Amino acid sequence: MSFFREIRQNKYLYALALPGLIFLIVFAYLPLTGHLIAFKKYRLADGLWGSQFVGLDNFKFFFMSSDWYKVTLNTIFLNGLFLVFGLGIALVLALFLNEIRHLLYKKLAQSFIFIPYFISWLVVSMMTFAFLNTTDGVVNRTLETYGLNPVNWYLKPVVWPGILTLIYVWKFAGYYSIIFLAAITGISGEYYESARIDGATRLQQIYHITLPLIRNVVVVLGLLGVGRIFYGDFGMIYGIIGDNSALYSTTDVIDTYTYRALRVLSDFSKSSAVVLYQSVMGLITIVIFNQIAKKIDKDSSLF
Repeated sequence: MSFFREIRQNKYLYALALPGLIFLIVFAYLPLTGHLIAFKKYRLADGLWGSQFVGLDNFKFFFMSSDWYKVTLNTIFLNGLFLVFGLGIALVLALFLNEIRHLLYKKLAQSFIFIPYFISWLVVSMMTFAFLNTTDGVVNRTLETYGLNPVNWYLKPVVWPGILTLIYVWKFAGYYSIIFLAAITGISGEYYESARIDGATRLQQIYHITLPLIRNVVVVLGLLGVGRIFYGDFGMIYGIIGDNSALYSTTDVIDTYTYRALRVLSDFSKSSAVVLYQSVMGLITIVIFNQIAKKIDKDSSLF
């Protein structure tokens, strides 16, 4: 009865939340029924409920091949690089921007570093090819200028984790730096004034005031990134790498592997099994890291 009493007493507040709740149910929870495809031999003619139930047979397609651990490790490794360097450099950028005292220059700098976020991956892929292609790429022409031999970058898988990380940081560091800068701006100026009176340098103020007070924001963004560590950026990877099999050993992630499986085999069930594995592993990962964050600092956890 207390539940219904709560609804009656705060009916207008719950009415305000109703559109968001309906949106979540329709677009976030009802689509979860699609994971049933992973356990069925799905046929369009039979539909989701009429298709034959095959248990875990679809998962054998993924786990009995030699590819599952390779694409899983690639996904974790690349996302780990993106998370560490993306957030790390974004934090440094935010600290530098916060030190700029000229307001106009500060606004121009923020806009300049934020622009790459709005550039599509298709354009980024063309820019990358313009820099790295073998015949007349900017990098190879520069190497030739210094008497060095050109490099066929698209046949060297070992260098691509670094290249993709550099591209990711270039595109997203500005976006995350604005989030960090907003958190830094919310810090009371009295802390810094007291530190200056005590003779603290700017570097000491950053280390002892700024970083501790934005720690929760860093942890939350880190946890959100960890929650998606099993999700490769399909638009980025496929847009830049495409179907270049020479680079699969270091750049093939779960998302691109699933896409090729669906495109080549036209089998929704096997592709859905891989996606379900991806979702479950992502859930387990974020729960584990959230518990670790909660043990270190209860205020830094997501839930």
